[in-house]
Amino acid sequence: MDIKSFLYPKNEVSYLMTSSNMKEAMDKLEASHYTAIPILDDNGLYFGTLSEGDLLWKLKATPGLGFDTMHEIPVISIKKRMKVECVAISADLDDMLTLAADQNFVPVVDADRVFLGIIRRKDIIAYYTRNIVD
Repeated sequence: MDIKSFLYPKNEVSYLMTSSNMKEAMDKLEASHYTAIPILDDNGLYFGTLSEGDLLWKLKATPGLGFDTMHEIPVISIKKRMKVECVAISADLDDMLTLAADQNFVPVVDADRVFLGIIRRKDIIAYYTRNIVD
């Protein structure tokens, strides 16, 4: 078993670009039903992850910011309260499992840090639940 076995590919994952704004982030999170979403740069490199909490804290901390002005706030300017680590597709399965213990999903990148997709913690749990041997 390797990391590729758990990969949920990029073409099936909702993500934001570094050029996105806060309104786009809110809309994409709502449409995807995610609580956090990967951010990619223009070259497809993994930049980070934005969470619903990050958006709420930004809204609270910015006087005058409301739903009508969120389009003015770039996602890259929003402080990320949690650092979501990525894993290389070539990494050991144990490395990925260590990250998955603390993250809902683990972003997967190639050797050049190009985003390939995610590994969802629920898929890991489902796999191990199906394969538990007493």
